[in-house]
Amino acid sequence: MPASTLIDIPLIDFAPFLVDHPSSEDFQAQQQVAKDIFRACHEVGFLYLKNHGISQGAIARTFYQSRAFFDLPLAEKQAVAWANEFSNRGYVGMERERLDESQPGDLKEAFNVGKEISKTDAVENPALVLNRWPTGHDAFQQTVTDFFEVCAVEAERVFRAFAIALSMPPDYLVERHQTHGYTLRLLRYPPLGAQPKPGQIRAGAHSDYGTLTLLFQDNVGGLEVLSAQGEWVAAPAIPGAVLINTGDLTQRWSNDVFRSTKHRVALPEGDEVKDDRYSIAFFCQPDADAEITCLPTCQSEDNPPKYPPIASGDYLLSRLQATY
Repeated sequence: MPASTLIDIPLIDFAPFLVDHPSSEDFQAQQQVAKDIFRACHEVGFLYLKNHGISQGAIARTFYQSRAFFDLPLAEKQAVAWANEFSNRGYVGMERERLDESQPGDLKEAFNVGKEISKTDAVENPALVLNRWPTGHDAFQQTVTDFFEVCAVEAERVFRAFAIALSMPPDYLVERHQTHGYTLRLLRYPPLGAQPKPGQIRAGAHSDYGTLTLLFQDNVGGLEVLSAQGEWVAAPAIPGAVLINTGDLTQRWSNDVFRSTKHRVALPEGDEVKDDRYSIAFFCQPDADAEITCLPTCQSEDNPPKYPPIASGDYLLSRLQATY
């Protein structure tokens, strides 16, 4: 079924959450933003934020370095290849990942980065994982590392808005993301070459695994969101806005109050079959030992918890093992 051209994903002004020392009027404005976020996450599971605090320059520099990385020879990219779901770092080649487990591998390549640590840190704490960087590309490493940190700051702002929306203390989610176990993922969807396999698309239908995702897109379309009515709705780039979606663990935390919505990247049509598509995703996963259990504000005698408690790290590992 082709995606609808109707855009029903809300666009929300996030400016009230950028204030360092909010006044009572700012708090009131934040409450209204939180209400808008609640409605979007409950009804759609996706929303756009404008005035989000991430500079367009930082986004543009990261896209530039992403294109440069994917233009490297395959052998150079394979030298930093993704090895296993425990580290979840490095280059992921074409068709290596299968987000829809019932379909062939996705027509995309990716590069995964976690929080940058030193070799000394890794030796002292074996639970920490080193990133895998291509040698001789210092500007790429610096730009991507800087953007990871920028996104981490933005994520904390959104965590606070989500917590307020769910009638929890503002720092509730921030406190469960202390280790910054996030994944910054650069993505390239090459032009279509040979005829795709039956059922194969650029990224299979899936939901994200963690708390929430920040997504930055170029102007080449393809991202589609599954509406509550079962229709695929186009989710194109909006200049100056970041796209946010709710993940599985927030759906579990909220007892299905917030939706973890399936989405996909469909095959291009017409002249766009000749175009590369690039995007950048920042996946926010709670601390590995954080217990995901139903929030007190999302349950009652008439609406008991639907999911048993689970550790964040255990859930992520189970999902990665299923898709690789």
